[in-house]
Amino acid sequence: MSPNPEKKLEKTLVDINYLLKEAPREKHFITGAQAMAEAVKRASVDMAIAYPITPQSEVMHLVGDIYAQGHIKEYYRAEEELGTMSAIAGAARAGVRLFTATSGPGLLRGLEAIVSWPGHRVPAVLGILTRVINAPLSIQPDNIEMAYMMHCGAVMLHAENQQDTFDFTLAAFAIAEKVDVYIPVAVATEGFFVTHAKGYVDMTPEDMALTEFDPVAAPVPAMDNETPPARIQRDAPVQKSNFMSYLIHAVWQQEIWDSNKRAMKYIYEYLGGPIEVKNPESEVFLIASGCAAAQAREAWRYAQEAGLSVGLIKVRAIRPFPIDEIRDAVKNAKSIIVPEHNIIGWLCKEVKAAIPNGGIVTEGPRVYGGMTLPVELIMKEIHNSLGLEYDLKL
Repeated sequence: MSPNPEKKLEKTLVDINYLLKEAPREKHFITGAQAMAEAVKRASVDMAIAYPITPQSEVMHLVGDIYAQGHIKEYYRAEEELGTMSAIAGAARAGVRLFTATSGPGLLRGLEAIVSWPGHRVPAVLGILTRVINAPLSIQPDNIEMAYMMHCGAVMLHAENQQDTFDFTLAAFAIAEKVDVYIPVAVATEGFFVTHAKGYVDMTPEDMALTEFDPVAAPVPAMDNETPPARIQRDAPVQKSNFMSYLIHAVWQQEIWDSNKRAMKYIYEYLGGPIEVKNPESEVFLIASGCAAAQAREAWRYAQEAGLSVGLIKVRAIRPFPIDEIRDAVKNAKSIIVPEHNIIGWLCKEVKAAIPNGGIVTEGPRVYGGMTLPVELIMKEIHNSLGLEYDLKL
């Protein structure tokens, strides 16, 4: 598939603040996969590299279509996931804007390369369309693979719905390329529940796109005819087991995590902050991210109708994790409920670690293996926390 050389796309290039906050929007009824691809269409992406895995395949198929339309300069399918992620790292040395996506087992196969991206300062955007990773085989949504990504240094955003998927993906390109950040940004959302389901998305015009990547302004110089190749961890002291190696690696890891923290101000600037809070004076709080936040929002709505003192915290940013924001939001809470779409409860662990009184946190409800999360399970926990009876009807 090749772009049409006769078709010259005329686009208005604007900065990310205008694109996200001021540009006119038109409502469309589309899938989450379409929403992510439409964001890529407006991001002035130079290169996308793909390898298919369900439920991500539709995203990269659609990205291939927009390449054929002339919105992306280069696109190809790699031989497997590790090759995809390694090629992304190599392409970053050329000073270009990059996108790829993966799911579940595909992410794990490419993880060796992905976890090197922050240390090599690869400002790529990675879509993670979540699914089950463990046997018996299932392709259903389960966000446990996000737990594997949380410790590599990448910025991580978790989209609740199709609108979030569009906005977060656009913002991710700008965040990744900030000089004081310059590490990868992952945008995760649940496979099928979002990727293959339709929702309303207010989208910016097709003929308006993000200003193009400027490799000269990047903190890591591109390898081109004008710039000698950078020496990246080829010196013997860095690779051998001696004191200098430990010191260099320790300092660099610290710098990567400092870069991760510095992304927070841009999450505030472009997305309004890492959390959304409803009813901040409540006794009971629901804290959730991704699709679990959508179900928690329904439970919160029912609780309001019943006159119950229940608040909602939607977590947009998983890395950097909004420790101070959550601690402040729940300072008067007597009980916290953390619904999740995974068996290990990675968000619950983060919340418990963030607050001084972790004993008030209820672990769950949790569903996994691709199951849906009934609102009734969340309502039961709300009633239990308030000392009320609840007739669970499933």
